[in-house]
Amino acid sequence: MVLLHIIVNGRGYDLQVGADPHQVDPAHTLAYTLRETLGLTGTKIGCNHGGCGACTVLMDGVPVLSCLTLTVECDGREIVTIEGLSPPEGNDLDPLQRAFMDHGAFQCGFCTPGIILTAKHLLDRNPSPDAETVEEALSGNHCRCISHYQVVQAVLAAAGTEADRDED
Repeated sequence: MVLLHIIVNGRGYDLQVGADPHQVDPAHTLAYTLRETLGLTGTKIGCNHGGCGACTVLMDGVPVLSCLTLTVECDGREIVTIEGLSPPEGNDLDPLQRAFMDHGAFQCGFCTPGIILTAKHLLDRNPSPDAETVEEALSGNHCRCISHYQVVQAVLAAAGTEADRDED
C-alpha cells in the first residue's frame, strides 16, 4: 500500500494510491483530486491543458496549474485552494477576496479563484505592486467575462496602492 500525504488548507490528508474506488489513481491530476476526492470545488477546471489559469492553486506558496500537476507529485506538499484563503478565525474574507467583491472584479466567477490565488502569490512577494506588475503577474490567467481593469484595481486596492492606476 502506497500512501500519499498532502496538506490542503491546513488539514492533512493521507490518500491511498491505486486504481480501486476511493483511491487516488496515479493518473489523477491535483485538480481532480481536490474536486472529486476532497470535495473542494472552488478549484475550477477550465481548458484542462494549462492555458487558462482557472485551476491555479498554491503549492508550498507558489502558483501551480492543478490540471497539469499529478496528485502523486504532491506528496508532502502544502496546497492552498480558494477555500483556504480566508482567515481561519471567523467568517471573514481575505482582504484580496474582499477587494474583488468591492471592485466587481468577477462576473461569472469561474476563473476568479485562480486569479485570486495568483494575485495572493504576487502580494506575498511584493506587497506594493504597480499596475504593470499586477498585469504581468496575472498574464497567465484568462477571463472572458470581465475587463481585466477591475481585476487590476482590486489587486491594487488589496495592496493599498489603488491610486497607482491612471483612469484611461
